[in-house]
Amino acid sequence: MASQASRRNLITLYSGASDFASHQVRLVLAEKGIAAEIDIVRPDAMPEEVYEVNPYGTLPTLIDRDLSLFQSDIMLEYLDERFPHPPLLPVYPVARAQSRQMLYRIKRDWFSLADKILQDGKDAAEARRDLRDSLLATAPLFAESTYFLSEEYSLLDVYLATLLWRLPMLGIELTGPASKAVHQYMLRLFERDAFVSSLTEAERRLRSGY
Repeated sequence: MASQASRRNLITLYSGASDFASHQVRLVLAEKGIAAEIDIVRPDAMPEEVYEVNPYGTLPTLIDRDLSLFQSDIMLEYLDERFPHPPLLPVYPVARAQSRQMLYRIKRDWFSLADKILQDGKDAAEARRDLRDSLLATAPLFAESTYFLSEEYSLLDVYLATLLWRLPMLGIELTGPASKAVHQYMLRLFERDAFVSSLTEAERRLRSGY
């Protein structure tokens, strides 16, 4: 762990070992090559430093000098603006708004289903079926370009990479002709150096047979 003096010159991220939001922030840090001190902590053993800057004591929590952030969506956009190369959101307002709206839809439509599956309540089986069917129904979009709706890697791919990596954990297997495009897209994401380096040991075990 870095000393307090050296931390002042580094971004510090307090990260969960395997939650979606923490992984997304770690992935953006890796894609942009941002030097950061990443502390993997357990929610039931939260460091006092987190409570000092985050009134909710939640993960992830990011500290950059005098700035403290504790909402992952804000972290992602902050990092993209603070370190603009390579850009992960479009430069022009219309395209940027469209990307933000698609990010919202992915969270509302797919991540909400993943959360229901992880909660393992009475609607988990239905959520698992709905998520699988929705991904397969969207398969043509994965085949249209190198990355999701674009030839350039973006925050949309960051979101989807963290979701698709966890499909085995969610009990979802994509099969049939429509699944080919999704699997090819997954390979493009998972083989990126930044994605590999963003994984914690806990996340690597989610797909140990991959």
